Amino acid sequence: MQKNLMATLAQQLLQYGPVVAAKPLTLVPFSFKARILEKLLNQLMATQIEDEELEFLNERWVEINITDMQLSFQVSFETQFMIREMGSAEVIFSGETKELLLIAAGKEDPDTLFFQRKLSIEGDTELGLEVKNLLLSIEFDTMPSLVRDSIERLAAMVMQLQTKADTKWA
Repeated sequence: MQKNLMATLAQQLLQYGPVVAAKPLTLVPFSFKARILEKLLNQLMATQIEDEELEFLNERWVEINITDMQLSFQVSFETQFMIREMGSAEVIFSGETKELLLIAAGKEDPDTLFFQRKLSIEGDTELGLEVKNLLLSIEFDTMPSLVRDSIERLAAMVMQLQTKADTKWA
């Protein structure tokens, strides 16, 4: 009985945690969130920017849709990253928070999640593959320690909750 209760609680945390976490974000103006994302992306991809690996994103927009948080934004690159809220994107990546966190932490392969239908890529498939390969080229160790540690801890928590949620059916 306690095992089922823990599994149910874990499942509810996975399902409703991102929804609850998203509520305070709605109070933050998009322009502020965009500036933070731009600075973070420019810092995370400094090597790729220096090596001119981002030319394929020039004047092209990629949308990131975090479905369970109802958070969506678009990314492009010229001499630095640019973030906007709305517009016409050539490719759209959609997924839930837990899957995107696991990808960021290197704990899950995007191709696996795509074939499990937990990650969706719509639009220009070639651009989507270039973006995916770019993201996979980021060295996790080069991330700022605060970002890296936060992603690692959240990913570990997600994995632990998924394990507990799965025990309900075992």
